[in-house]
Amino acid sequence: MEEKLVIGLIVGNRNFFPDYFCKIGREKMIDILKKKKIEVISLSENETKFGAVETWQDAKKCAEIFKKNRDRIDGIIVTLPNFGDEKAIADTIRLSNLDVPVLIHAWPDEPDKMDVENRRDSFCGKISVCNNLIQYGIKFSLTSLHTVNPENEIFLKDIDNFIGVCRIIKGLKNVKFGAIGTRPDAFKTVRYSEKILEKYGISISTIDLSEIFTKTEKVSEKDPQLKNEISRIKEYTDTSSIPASSIIKMAKLKFVIEKWIKENDLSGIALQCWTSMEENYGIVPCGVMSFLSNSLIPSACEVDITGVLSMYILQLASGYPSAIVDWNNNYQGEENKVVIFHCSNLPTYFLKNHKMDFQEIIANNIGKENSYGAIFGRIKKSHLTFLRLTTDDFTGKIKGYTGEGESTDDKLDTFGGYGVVEIPKLQKIMRYICENGFEHHTIINLSSTSEIITESLRKYKGLEIESFVSPQ
Repeated sequence: MEEKLVIGLIVGNRNFFPDYFCKIGREKMIDILKKKKIEVISLSENETKFGAVETWQDAKKCAEIFKKNRDRIDGIIVTLPNFGDEKAIADTIRLSNLDVPVLIHAWPDEPDKMDVENRRDSFCGKISVCNNLIQYGIKFSLTSLHTVNPENEIFLKDIDNFIGVCRIIKGLKNVKFGAIGTRPDAFKTVRYSEKILEKYGISISTIDLSEIFTKTEKVSEKDPQLKNEISRIKEYTDTSSIPASSIIKMAKLKFVIEKWIKENDLSGIALQCWTSMEENYGIVPCGVMSFLSNSLIPSACEVDITGVLSMYILQLASGYPSAIVDWNNNYQGEENKVVIFHCSNLPTYFLKNHKMDFQEIIANNIGKENSYGAIFGRIKKSHLTFLRLTTDDFTGKIKGYTGEGESTDDKLDTFGGYGVVEIPKLQKIMRYICENGFEHHTIINLSSTSEIITESLRKYKGLEIESFVSPQ
């Protein structure tokens, strides 16, 4: 993720506590954020004392600066070098009309500096700030420790997590996904409600496969852009066993889909990948989808729209590609191990070694000649996060679950894209999935972002998210 985030900084002050701490605290916080490559917008020392907020007039000044940058600010950090004025802080956020994540930070006192000239009382002030924010209906996040020096590694991790939260909330504003074709008839599991998604600000653009096929027919094989696409596919993975005619079809499909994505400002797609594609066009689209997902355009198979939404959120949280997989098989008698699999469109980012081949399951019915384009490889050993969202028509809400596990090196001989994953409480998770009507698909990302996702979706989007990660 190359896009630079912008944070609004509020420095709280109460002047009968040592206010020189505000000058030091503001400078230190700005320095830390800039080292994280975050742009900071705040009051200057020329506008209020030490650039802090204490009075109603200070709140108006700070809010006005935030309003002027409302289309740029992705989150707000409140730092309390001393007790701070809780009312002025809440007023600032309310007057700014910003609807972004807010992180509350308080500086620690030192036992040998508790005299009148040196005590902060930020520990107490933070409680008062939070109390006022709740009264004002303002949602906020907290640091891991109630008070913490900003240079502490724990706080630096808190900042990284908060950045992830800001990316998710920013990315979900007015987001659009593309649905190409219809779901497989048998797969009622991937049905979803466009109206529920729209209620949460998530729009769907649709196009029929026949329109995609017609557009591919109009792409000339002499087009320099097509030749470039062919080269990119060959560079992406080992295509030595793939007929040239199939690679040309892939290149045309990729060219047409990417053009449609760009024209409609889409953040990802879900595609009808079988069997019309193979019967009428003559390839499996897995390799094209793998390429797109690897390029941070998440692409889900079987028109799984809430699957691509889950891919996108994991990608926002980590900055890395996501993959859609099946909860597919038990692994021997290991209660906490599962085989995850797809046939496959996994991004090559996930795989130790990879190649393109024909899709063996589809080939049984459609023929090998119409089944080239699947990405084969084993998922590399790594920590991973999984996430699944779905629309619940009975409640009119989006619900989901998330957790973390480890991709292992346990022996497994199969095809497609696959891996063995060890997940604590796996049997409990499978029971939860079955009893709550979730899909057989889940989404994985090679990161540790479940905490970020839960904070973002529960607190700031109001989604019902079950977390299978134990609190720290």
